[in-house]
Formats: sequence, C-alpha cells, structure tokens
Amino acid sequence: MKKMIIVSSLALMSVLACAGPGQPATAAAQEKGEVRWTVEADAGKAGAPKLRLEHRKSSSDLSLDDALAAKRPEFDGARTALGGSGPVRFSVAHESGTLDCTGTLTRAFAGRGTCSFAPDAEFERALAARGLTPGKRDDLFAMLIVDATIELADGLAAEGVKPKDADDLIAAGALEVTPEFVRGFKGTSLALGKIDDAVAFRALGVTGDYARDLNAAGFSKLSVEDATAMKALGVTGDYVRELAAAGYEDLSAEDVIGMKAMGVTGAYAKAMNRRAEAAR
Repeated sequence: MKKMIIVSSLALMSVLACAGPGQPATAAAQEKGEVRWTVEADAGKAGAPKLRLEHRKSSSDLSLDDALAAKRPEFDGARTALGGSGPVRFSVAHESGTLDCTGTLTRAFAGRGTCSFAPDAEFERALAARGLTPGKRDDLFAMLIVDATIELADGLAAEGVKPKDADDLIAAGALEVTPEFVRGFKGTSLALGKIDDAVAFRALGVTGDYARDLNAAGFSKLSVEDATAMKALGVTGDYVRELAAAGYEDLSAEDVIGMKAMGVTGAYAKAMNRRAEAAR
C-alpha cells in the first residue's frame, strides 16, 4: 500500500520517466529547444505569473510568486524578463545546471519559447561521490525543477535517511522532505530510518506532531504502516480518545483503522456500548 501512496502522490515526478535507459546523464537536455516554456497569469495566485516548463512527455508549473522568490531566487531573473513584451531571453542557474531560454512575449506574462539545459559537471561528480549517479539522462533537469541539491542529500544522510539513488533525491526535493521534517519525528515511536518512509509520510501529511498526538492517545509503538493507514483514513488522537471515552479502550491500531474505515464515530460507539449494556 505504501508504494501505491508514494506513486500516486508524486505526479510531479513524471519527468523521471521521460528518457529511455542507458542514456548518460551528461548528455541531458543539451539540445536547443528540448524544453518548451509558456507563461500566463495565474488566477490562483492573485495575478502572479505561472511558468510552465514542458519536457518530452512531462510538464511542471511554477508560480512565480513571492513564496517561490523566497525559496528559489534563481527564478528572479525569469520573472523580471517575463514581465516585458517582444523577444525575451532568461536563464535559471541551479546547482544541477543552467536552463537558457528564449522566446516571444505578446504582453507581460503571456508568451512562449524554448530552452536548452546544460548540466553542471561538478554537481554530477558530487552526486557520484555520494552514490547518487543519475540513472536516466533527464534526472539532472528534474533536479533543477524540484530543487534537489547536494545540501539536501547530505542533510538527509546526516539524519539517517540517506537517499539510495537519484530518484530518491528527486522525490525528496519534489515533496520537500527536508532534514527539519525528519528531525520532527525525533522522540516519537516513528523515528525515521528510511528515505522511503520519510517520502511516504510527507506525501500523506504524516508529521512529528501527528505521531506525538497518536502516541499521547495510547499508541506508543506505532509502526510506519499503521501510521500511514491511520493518516490516510483521517484517524486522529481525538478520535482514539473518543473511542476510549465510549468504552473502547486498549484497542489495537488495526482495530482503530477498521472502525474508522467502517465510519464508526465516537457517538456511535458510545450508543452501541450502551445498547450492549442494556441487553445484559
């Protein structure tokens, strides 16, 4: 089940499937025009422009808003350039490589064009030194899109959830699985020890605070699978406490998961318990 959750939650990672096997990463996206871009106003971001980067069979949308500017200043030049009209050129310089783009704007934040991507050789060597050599030629471009960096790889490794390969690092970047996120589970029964678990938790919204809430509700030894299933069904510490108040104490994680899946509420459990007592 966990594998299915991860796959369904990583729609952004369709870029990983773009290239065939056996193609070296150093050849990645160097041909001019291999990446297409379009820009338009993003109604969902109070008018902030939306930049779409399309590569082979995948596409990624980036809202060039203040939130992105705070996290990824490498896109500042793109936002400035796309605010004009006529012929336009902009670049995005990332640790993984540089994206050089040209095109035409019919007006501010309305236009299209093409880009070429040149990987950074030093970055590739740093990945190789950590056992993260990209297996597909487009992985380095994906790392630019999701902001997967050496700092992220080293930080996760320091927290005990070392990415096993380039795909793990890309997934961590896409879902913002950060060292801080991993540290949030310290002191809980769900202290993370695998990158797969960290990615699954991030995809579902399982946090350290969520783990502590369940621990406080009586589940002091939850497994990763139990916590994943509970979060997927909306089980909270309050729900567990409601069941306990209704007379259903010392339930196993499997019991609680089953009751939640069947739509059992605290009020319903209390009513059923009263009926059972009255029938005795």
